[in-house]
Amino acid sequence: MPISVLLVDDVVEVRRLLRTALRFRGGFEVLGEAGDGGEAVRMTASLHPDIVVLDLGLPDIAGREVLSRIRDTSPRSKVVVFSGAEPAEGEWIADNVEGYVLKDADLDYLVDLLESVAESREGQATLDLPQELTSVRTARQFVDEMLAEWKIEELRDDALLVVSELTANAITHAESACLLRLSVTEATLRIEVVDTGDGTPEPQPSSNTEEHGRGLHLITALTTAWGMEVIPGEGKLVWAELPLSA
Repeated sequence: MPISVLLVDDVVEVRRLLRTALRFRGGFEVLGEAGDGGEAVRMTASLHPDIVVLDLGLPDIAGREVLSRIRDTSPRSKVVVFSGAEPAEGEWIADNVEGYVLKDADLDYLVDLLESVAESREGQATLDLPQELTSVRTARQFVDEMLAEWKIEELRDDALLVVSELTANAITHAESACLLRLSVTEATLRIEVVDTGDGTPEPQPSSNTEEHGRGLHLITALTTAWGMEVIPGEGKLVWAELPLSA
C-alpha cells in the first residue's frame, strides 16, 4: 500500500517540488494539496492521510491552532512540519509532531523522514546492526522501545529472549552484520533477522553440557512459529512470531 500524503503549504511552487520528489521516490500517493489552514483541516478530516506535511506559516490560522485541529479531526494521521523558520512555540510543536524539517534542508532528507514515520505508523521498524557483540544489547534496547511505542509491553520478556538469540546467532555463528526488522499486526509480533553469513540455524539434541543450538529450543517454546528463508545471492532471513493477547 502506498503512503498517503496531504501537502499543506501556501506556496504553490513548494507543493509542486514536494509532489515531484515523492513521485520520483515512489511508494507515496499525494491525496491532495491545501494552501491554507482551513482547507488543510477540512481535507484532513475527509481524506485521513497517513501523513500531513505541514507548513506552519499559513496565512489564515496560526501554526499551533492548525496543528491542534488536524490532530482532532484525524488522530491517526502523522504530522511532519516542513517550515521556513523555527516556530515561536518550538517545544510544544516538537512534542506534537513526528518530525520537523526546515525548508533549507535537502528534500531527500524530508522524504527519508516521511518513509520512516510511515513505517512506524504501520507497525514496522528496522535497525541495521554491525557485527559486534554489543549489537545484541542494542537490538534488545530497540525492541524494548518499539514495544513501548506500540503499547504491547506484555510481550517484552519473550521478545527480548527471541531477539537476543536471533541476533547473537547472526553475529557469532554466521559471522555477519545483520538487519533487524519488527512488524506488528492485530494478532502477532514478527521478529526478522537478515544476515549474509553461511550456515543455517538448526536445533540440537537436548543436552546438559552443550550450549550451541539450545536457544532455538527456547524460541520454539516461546513462539507460535519460526523459520528460515534463503535470499538468493544475499543470505538468509530467520523469523519468529509471538502471539498478541486478545
